[in-house]
Amino acid sequence: MQTIRSRFGIKLFLSYFVVILVGMLVIAITANLATPRAYARHVYFMEQQLSGVEPGMGQGMGQGQGMGQGQGQGQGQGMGSGMIADFYENFQNSFNESLIIAVLAASIVALAVSYVFSRNILAPVRVMTVASQRIAEGHYDERVELRGNDELHQLAGSFNQMAEQLEQVETMRRRLIGDVAHELRTPLTAIKGSAEALMDGVLPASSETYSQIHAEAERLSRLVDDLQELSRVESRATQLNIHPTDSNAMVQTVSKRLQHQFDEKQVSLILNLPRDPILLPADEDRIIQVLTNLIGNALQYTPSSGAVTVSIERDKNEARFSVVDTGFGIPSDHLRHVFDRFYRVDKSRSRAHGGSGIGLTIAKHLVEAHGGNIWADSKGENLGSEFIFSLPLAK
Repeated sequence: MQTIRSRFGIKLFLSYFVVILVGMLVIAITANLATPRAYARHVYFMEQQLSGVEPGMGQGMGQGQGMGQGQGQGQGQGMGSGMIADFYENFQNSFNESLIIAVLAASIVALAVSYVFSRNILAPVRVMTVASQRIAEGHYDERVELRGNDELHQLAGSFNQMAEQLEQVETMRRRLIGDVAHELRTPLTAIKGSAEALMDGVLPASSETYSQIHAEAERLSRLVDDLQELSRVESRATQLNIHPTDSNAMVQTVSKRLQHQFDEKQVSLILNLPRDPILLPADEDRIIQVLTNLIGNALQYTPSSGAVTVSIERDKNEARFSVVDTGFGIPSDHLRHVFDRFYRVDKSRSRAHGGSGIGLTIAKHLVEAHGGNIWADSKGENLGSEFIFSLPLAK
């Protein structure tokens, strides 16, 4: 019994067989209940036909034969009813015998048919079982072959989709570990090298040396903070304080914070804001963080004498923010990757400026947490780039 409960194939096979047996049992019971009445009806019909013939046969007989005829008729009726009873009993026995043979034959055929059908139905389940075991062992490239359009094959399609997503997650996990290790190694190597040089007397114990070590430590601290922030936004653990927010005020706040850096690099910061401020249901601090990321990123990749333009416009039921620069631009084959973790269009330049490579990833998750969208556009290298994000307006 435990084996039957634990094996879906056996349960499916037995369900087919039981259904067929129940059907045959109903046929047998119905036949045994209906046969006597049907037989009696047909015998009665036969007697009615015979009684209609007997009067014609008795017209030529004499008066003196009445007593013998009555006596013969009584004996004939007794013999006839006895013969009919024997005939019915034999008929019933032969019918039951035939029914038993038919049930046995049907049972054998039912066993074979149930086995074939249950085996065919369970084939995709067995394949998925083997594939799931392979995935559990770390073989994320395992897939199930699709044939047909029934529910089991739809399940197989969902299984393949799940396996593909697991493979992508595993690939991203491995890449994240490699990227984090690489990013941490660079400042740690610089700190370790400077410390060893100080101990060996190669570097002087000057304020410049200590400043370099402090700068690398700050870079390491920023990377750790960014990783913590990325972990929170990707797991949707960030709590948003949503309230009506002035879009113009947020851009002006970021402009004031970054104006000194723009002046130092001699890059123009142009604000193209609507006359009537747009009120948004948003977390002001988080959207300011997004704008700081995008505008700071534009400044980083724009050479001196260039310009960064920040615009806001209303588009149907959303407000659209855009940050356009006249910098190095983004090749078309890189556009779809710019929001990936640690992705750099120019790795050496980004590392020189101390970027962690996850600022745009954090911005993307924060915008999507507000129900908005973010994307990038560029006409090509040295033709500038544009980052746009939209946020829904209050209903």
